[in-house]
Amino acid sequence: MALTDTACKNAKCLAEKPRTRFSDAGGLYLEAVCTGGKYWYWKYRFGGKEKRLALGVYPLVGLASARRLRDDARLLLKAGTDPVAARKGERLVAEAQRESNFEAVARAWFDNWKGPKSPRHADYVMRRLEADVFPHLGSRPIATITAPELLAVVKRIEARGAIDIAKRAWQTCGQIFRYAVAHGLLERNPANDVKPADALKPRSKTHFARVEAREMPELLRKIEAYPGTPVTRLAMKFMVLTFVRTGELIAARWDEFDLEAAEWRIPAERMKMKTPHIVPLSTQALEVLAAIHELRGPSGLLFPGERDHDKPMSNNTILGALKRMGYAGRMTGHGFRGVASTILHELGHRHDIIELQLAHQERDEVSAAYNFAIYLRQRRKMMQQWADHLDELRRGAKILPFKAA
Repeated sequence: MALTDTACKNAKCLAEKPRTRFSDAGGLYLEAVCTGGKYWYWKYRFGGKEKRLALGVYPLVGLASARRLRDDARLLLKAGTDPVAARKGERLVAEAQRESNFEAVARAWFDNWKGPKSPRHADYVMRRLEADVFPHLGSRPIATITAPELLAVVKRIEARGAIDIAKRAWQTCGQIFRYAVAHGLLERNPANDVKPADALKPRSKTHFARVEAREMPELLRKIEAYPGTPVTRLAMKFMVLTFVRTGELIAARWDEFDLEAAEWRIPAERMKMKTPHIVPLSTQALEVLAAIHELRGPSGLLFPGERDHDKPMSNNTILGALKRMGYAGRMTGHGFRGVASTILHELGHRHDIIELQLAHQERDEVSAAYNFAIYLRQRRKMMQQWADHLDELRRGAKILPFKAA
């Protein structure tokens, strides 16, 4: 006897039984379970075996809908296809589509890409994806995303004035699409169809604020007399003597230093160019290290944060100190690199050696291994002359006669 809507509504599991079946025509039945749920099934035979296909939950799937689903499954069966196997295949396809949406692929790329990167840089890249890209493209199957759609996302970032972030977002997405191509999820990379320069505004090149070389004597004397914390004063002195990048300075660890060899060997993962870098240490730099040793001890970070000693001092610490000394908008920590380059050129040092010590070179794996210690003797001599020259400037003697611009 066929079911009715009323019979489906009133169907209940018989007492003391785990389930009770209420049959409809053509193998369709409604199963009521002791917990109160009701489920549609279609019973059929395939390959000589009795099987059943789940058709949904009542009342979300009503009687009429269950009958249509049964009839669709019967057509598959007549065509020689097992409906259960077909349903499993559909589910696998749907799961594969969900797994190949942009966010899932991006996170798989990230897990592969982040290995040699610094945790701080890797975290920044993922936060930018989560803030700027995933809300718009994250749920989309990656194979359906087009170049204009990617560009629209990047233009949103540009519209708020973050031109550099917009370009980096395009480049990061390009790497994700290349990863998808390599793993067979895409046939071509849509980011290759448009170059950022073709669609995004050019960024006017800016330089880090820095004082003129002739202003260095006064700045050096102010650093020497800085009334703030001794660690901040020593950090500024060490930055002037080594002219490394601010991030490389504040994250320095004692185990990177060979005091007997008078060398600071910065590991590749902390360098912008991702290759190891040697900073020859002048006698003055060694004296600063000795002073830091007296204050902090010879383990962990050279310049730990004031509150959390397991984290480096803020990269704004030196900038704030310069501001308090009257150099707001006129000098930055990075500015010491530019001043060092200018003065070292005026002192007659070779351009390639200066650039090597500034770690400006783009390097491949072969040249990185070669450049790691190249010209080390000349660089050691240059760094000592630089430190001696700073002493002379601070004392007010032997000011170089710089040419007018």
